[in-house]
Amino acid sequence: MKENLESDFVKKMIYDELVDIVGADNVSISQVDKICYSRDAWPQALMLIDMGKMLPPPDFVVHVENKEQISKILRLANTKKIPVIPFAGGAGACGQIIPVQGGIILDVKKMDKILRIDEISATVTAQPGIIGEDLERELNKASFTTGHFPASQYTSCLGGFVACRSAGSLSSKYGKIEDMVISMEVVLPNGEIMRTKTTPRSSTGPNLNQLFIGSEGTLGVITEVTLRLHPLPEERRFKAFIMKDLKTGLETVRQIFRKGLKPAVIRLYDELDTVFTLKGKLELPPGACYLILAFDGVKEIVDFEDKITTEIVVKNEGKEVDKQLAEYWWNHRYDMYFPHPDRQKMGLVADTIDVVTTWDKLEDLYYGVKEAIIAKYPSVFIMSHFSHFYPEGGSIYIIFAYQEPDREKALKTYIEIWDLGLEACHKIGGSVAHHHGVGLSRAKWMRKEYGEAGFKALEAIKKALDPNNIMNPGKMGFEAI
Repeated sequence: MKENLESDFVKKMIYDELVDIVGADNVSISQVDKICYSRDAWPQALMLIDMGKMLPPPDFVVHVENKEQISKILRLANTKKIPVIPFAGGAGACGQIIPVQGGIILDVKKMDKILRIDEISATVTAQPGIIGEDLERELNKASFTTGHFPASQYTSCLGGFVACRSAGSLSSKYGKIEDMVISMEVVLPNGEIMRTKTTPRSSTGPNLNQLFIGSEGTLGVITEVTLRLHPLPEERRFKAFIMKDLKTGLETVRQIFRKGLKPAVIRLYDELDTVFTLKGKLELPPGACYLILAFDGVKEIVDFEDKITTEIVVKNEGKEVDKQLAEYWWNHRYDMYFPHPDRQKMGLVADTIDVVTTWDKLEDLYYGVKEAIIAKYPSVFIMSHFSHFYPEGGSIYIIFAYQEPDREKALKTYIEIWDLGLEACHKIGGSVAHHHGVGLSRAKWMRKEYGEAGFKALEAIKKALDPNNIMNPGKMGFEAI
């Protein structure tokens, strides 16, 4: 596929055709743009860049303004067998948008409009390039919220949320993005435009929305999304507790869900993350774990959920502490994402592994992943918190960090830590990704994740929709050529 763009003559011909579709101002072949669009926030890619290595660049960066332009570009790319990589905010953490075979980066950020807010049905239809925070603020003006607040809220876009199955801080009440999507419009690899119907539910066979949610640009380009909305909460109330240990904390949360309660926020920190998060603000007994709760809605419902939930926590020996601690977390939850200027100089490497399983395996998953890593790398610092819960189980945010000034050794250690953690997760029966997606970082685990028959079915879908493999090749475990 890449050989189709090796000739300068062919590149010039493709460039001219792209200019005919979107205009010269919207097509770039500058080296600076190519470098900027060759990476996302995947730590492994950033480590390679820091080592002076060049990531594979695209051949063209194209800024599109509507679905008609996308359709024409995909028809061209399908005919010429040129890779196309949809690009929104570029905040992915798994290498989803790295153009491993060059081709066309399709930047959709100019498609950033809210097309319709249906106040009667409580839905919003918007384009994929709108930044999450911009969408939320406009909805707030109409007294609505999506309830979707990922850590990348200020830098990522609606299309990326959907393409990577993202989760937000209030997922315990509002769900992940796949729980919010009602319908969508997608340009297929052959240029055809497909739209699913906007209805609350249907029984007309498989749900095509769920086929494209989480597909990471490998099956088509998402051009519109309709989401369900919620009334802006009359009150958002925070509470904070100290639990005597992790086991008790997890059992407390399980009991909360068993009662049918759904606090908007449930965050449980292990012993180390508790110390890190509270930073000496409380005197903590050994093994203590920090629990944050928040309740959203009309005051009467908040009062009721607060009362019953607090009774459950207290029954499990939870000690209530100043609610301002929880409020501080909410108001400062994005602070840690600002880059530390001396991190690279210090040789510090850090990343997170997000895994998920059912209640019966959740504690085993926590210890299993942690022990697998420490067995080989005892000096690696690991702390964790549980920030997305469901009636059936929950996810673990495993944060690891280590110091290694030798960059080659640091990269080798990084890759092995990921392999050890995900292999342990797979053996225990958890899923190797909860909300960061697959991209390149988890690609080799997809066959194990789905099982041989399941992954063959996935490959068959990819082949049927994208026979020339132009859509984001090499991701999700699919072949690069």
